Amino acid sequence: MTIKDRGGRERDRERDRERERERGGERKGSVTDYGPKMSQNESQSNPDGKVQDEDKKKVGLGKKVSLLRGMSIIIGTIIGAGIFISPKGILMHSGSIGMSLIVWIGCGVVSLFGALSYAELGTCIKKSGGHYTYIMEIFGPQMAFLRLWVDLIAIRPAGMAVISLAFGQYILEPLFMPCPIPPVAVKLATAIGLTTVMSLNSTSVTWSARIQIFLTISKLLAIAIIIVPGLYQLFRGNTRNFDNAFEFSNMKLQGMPLAFYSGMYAYAGWFYLNFVTEELEKPERTLPLAICLSMLIVTCCYVLTNVAYYTVMSAEEILTTDAVAVVFAEKLMGKFSMAVPVFVALSCFGSMNGCIFALSRMFLVASREGQLPEVLSMIHVRRNTPLPAVFILYPMTMFQLFVGDIYSLLNFMSFLRWLFIGVVVLGLIYLRYKKPNLPRPFKVPLFIPVVFCLASFFMVFLSLYSDPVNTGIGFAISLTGIPAYFIFIYFNDRPKWLQRSLDSFNRTLQVILEVVPAEQ
Repeated sequence: MTIKDRGGRERDRERDRERERERGGERKGSVTDYGPKMSQNESQSNPDGKVQDEDKKKVGLGKKVSLLRGMSIIIGTIIGAGIFISPKGILMHSGSIGMSLIVWIGCGVVSLFGALSYAELGTCIKKSGGHYTYIMEIFGPQMAFLRLWVDLIAIRPAGMAVISLAFGQYILEPLFMPCPIPPVAVKLATAIGLTTVMSLNSTSVTWSARIQIFLTISKLLAIAIIIVPGLYQLFRGNTRNFDNAFEFSNMKLQGMPLAFYSGMYAYAGWFYLNFVTEELEKPERTLPLAICLSMLIVTCCYVLTNVAYYTVMSAEEILTTDAVAVVFAEKLMGKFSMAVPVFVALSCFGSMNGCIFALSRMFLVASREGQLPEVLSMIHVRRNTPLPAVFILYPMTMFQLFVGDIYSLLNFMSFLRWLFIGVVVLGLIYLRYKKPNLPRPFKVPLFIPVVFCLASFFMVFLSLYSDPVNTGIGFAISLTGIPAYFIFIYFNDRPKWLQRSLDSFNRTLQVILEVVPAEQ
């Protein structure tokens, strides 16, 4: 071999090494060659610049949500504190025990229609993110950003703060009974509970799912403790409260829309499994089956729990008490009623855990679509959890917890929830005609989305009619998303100094949080 040939080979090898170094270089806005040093049993960079564990597992969320875990997400988020504390809104507006039970059943059926419509969307659009993803795929990024904006600045932080406050109230109830609980103590307990849920979901997907199953079983056990003694009293012939259950003199036809509104609010949460579609095992089977079984269980629990209440308590007693389950337990179980606040607190904790588990995936997907900072779509290198997306709600929720007027904000935003859900289901009907050949592993009869769509827009109209001022304020808040879209998303020709600052911010957070882009 000549010296010239050897020199050519040396140059070729040098070029190969240079190409290897370039392939191992940094992705835009992400950390690969630099960042926190990993020990030998932790994640390392491979020659392609991707981060993997030494056992060749990809850094990502994976498919860890089974049928049981999926059902625990739906049931655990729907059943909160309301059925234990104050299930009197429907009774108050319907005017009779019989009509209230019909409304509970009817709202369960309509909610099932909505859940089945979402099951079809989830099996033909196999992406996580729920409402946000479906609006993005059907109506485009502008409307999707409006939904994301309202969720981020108002609806989700306020909703989480309300659930967390209920947890803080009832976890302290046995300690202070019969004295009133200091508001500061409630807020401190609330902050501890919220921090615990956030930490759990950022530490382990598997353990947060296991705890969700345990909490769901706990609240079903609490409901069974109410249902079984109540039905026992009913079978013994204690039916005096059901005499004239459909007495027309007590019925309030003008209040039926508000009774229906209260019932639909009680069933809210059936859509959360669609937020984690990419993590479902066999989503074509798991999603529809989990939805059907969960809605059947929840509807039966709600109706039978109310039957148990009516067996032991009169309508007047239920309307005048602020803690129905406690009064029920005092009448039948004596001192065991002390355990009711603990079950209510566990129920609230389960709702908090399920909400955070699901909502973090929506923010992750929004980041992946370029509508939130890139770091929110990244995964912890060892724990495989969406740590930045989990904690995005934390500062806003804490702010509203200690400073904001939470309940007014919920009143402002209540109609927006049903407006966007109605728009999503309307999009399902639109897809039927726009893309008739789209693969649909699960398909519902057309009347199901039509009925639910009409019910959703009826709820929107009811909000406008019953509270036009708060509804108008909520609508105005949502419109602030339009200039936000053009400022942060549409005009992407940012000054170089601003883009460098954003990239530096992303890299700094990556190093601090030890997160990297998920591997496909």
